Amino acid sequence: MDLERSPLALPFPDLPPIAGVTLRVARARYKDWDRCDLTFAELAAGTVVAGVFTKSACASSEVELGREQVRLGSARALVVNAGNSNAFTGYRGREAVELIMAQVAEALDCQPSEVFVSSTGVIGVPLPQDKARAGIAAALSAVPCSWEDAASAIGTTDTFTKGAAASAMIGSTRVEIAGIIKGSGMIAPDMATMLGYVFTDARVDPAFLQEMLTRANDATFSCITVDGDTSTSDTVLAFATGKAENSLFSSWDDSGADAFYCALLDVCRQLSHLVVRDGEGAQKFISIEVTGAHSDTSARRVGLAIANSPLVKTAIAGGDANWGRVVMAVGKAGEPADRDKLSIGFGGTWAARDGQPLADYDETPVAKHLEGRDIAIAVDLGIGEGRATVWTCDLTHGYIDINADYRS
Repeated sequence: MDLERSPLALPFPDLPPIAGVTLRVARARYKDWDRCDLTFAELAAGTVVAGVFTKSACASSEVELGREQVRLGSARALVVNAGNSNAFTGYRGREAVELIMAQVAEALDCQPSEVFVSSTGVIGVPLPQDKARAGIAAALSAVPCSWEDAASAIGTTDTFTKGAAASAMIGSTRVEIAGIIKGSGMIAPDMATMLGYVFTDARVDPAFLQEMLTRANDATFSCITVDGDTSTSDTVLAFATGKAENSLFSSWDDSGADAFYCALLDVCRQLSHLVVRDGEGAQKFISIEVTGAHSDTSARRVGLAIANSPLVKTAIAGGDANWGRVVMAVGKAGEPADRDKLSIGFGGTWAARDGQPLADYDETPVAKHLEGRDIAIAVDLGIGEGRATVWTCDLTHGYIDINADYRS
């Protein structure tokens, strides 16, 4: 299936090397394609890890094992398989993951629990153990590759590679953060997005890294949606090698902890936006800012109700400033709202204030705004101080074309 590059695509950035991280890719040939589909990241001894995973009741063995592994806090390797999600595959799927973990652990002289595995692609087909074994062997002997090569190898229906970076000065020490992600469809995370990996050379206590990643996730990956569907494989992992030798971060009171978190949050936000920009069939990137809600959590839920509405998304696709569809979505969200205090706007122009259309409302600037690629929707509920921003894309016929042919 040949996919055209998203019109919302951004060029792959120049990501810094992360001391203690070595990337390699290989051809496991999980599908009938001529491309690398196995990514291997070797991590220096002493690397710590944090992770967030899908809450799907049909999660893959990779996710189930990953949930157990992050509690131990130590990592030496990451393996990502593309083309086969290995989800809903029973004991055979788990055996394949454990085989990979054991094979890598033997090669690196580490514990299997320090080897993290993710898989993405078609659901319901066990990961072929012979291909996995051969792919790992090839990756172990491959020459190191670039961030962009690694980002390309983890993709499925992605139309462009996705990466982000940020840095922070901790005293006189500069710490680097770099991340890659894949995701295009089946995006409505209640924890994270499809598959995302963040690497840093900072020294961080694993429990504190987990706290930071969870907080960053709540404001980024858990605030995006493409189609309202949550994956069986959603995973975001953060690895900290400690090679920067900064003073150890173990609490928010530590000097530089806030600066490091701001950099981590920046990378997570960039990555989450890239997933939306590659939404299957997407032509427009939509930001939905909700203010005046009962709470921040309530604002996020209202925002997601708007973002997941096919009526709102198709109206934006057609350039139709139908703010009544936004009213509908607010009303169905199940969150506190007052019709007579609700205000709605597009691109900086209010269409309705305090529960009714503005008498002098001119749709011309709104229509002009909706002709662009980046769309802004503002909703003020007028009942509290809660606020949140949610990101989504429009819904076009391209989404149907991609998903009708997904397995072919």
